[in-house]
Amino acid sequence: MRIGYARTSTLEQEAGLEAQIRILNENACEKIFSEQTSSVAVREQLDTTLEFMREGDVLVVTNIDRLARSVSHLGDIIRGVRKKKAHLQILNLGIDTSTATGELVLNLLGSVAQFERAMMLERQREGISKAKAEGKYKGRTPTAMKQADKIVELFNEGIGPSAISKQLSIGRSSVYRALASQTAV
Repeated sequence: MRIGYARTSTLEQEAGLEAQIRILNENACEKIFSEQTSSVAVREQLDTTLEFMREGDVLVVTNIDRLARSVSHLGDIIRGVRKKKAHLQILNLGIDTSTATGELVLNLLGSVAQFERAMMLERQREGISKAKAEGKYKGRTPTAMKQADKIVELFNEGIGPSAISKQLSIGRSSVYRALASQTAV
């Protein structure tokens, strides 16, 4: 059986999800699982897809980045597919792990993708560092600490940290940080 898996990160990408599903249908997928979630979040439909697979099945995706978030994650997925005696097919790359060449190319591309992501993050860190040195980057404004006096006032009135965080629309940990900074003075 050919089993399709489609994913987009956000609801705004609904057209992308529909396009993936259309392509999977055009490639004779008999069953298609889809979801809209970040690649780093729990992906229930991916887990369901992998559980659904049986010996001889082919997992079909339109693009490698719709499936795995890193080389190690890709490796985990491939091991799971192999354990079921099934195969993986990535349409946009023309990769099919039922062949040794397909598996080699998949592993190489996964490594290149991970390298590319690491380089992008490195360039981002360098850019932020340069902007900070030039005084152009100050980071996010600490909104909770601006309300430290109000936090202490509410706490002294007997209001608990959870209620304070709800009332001021800030995180509970920010309430604790503000209280600690005010009592340390």
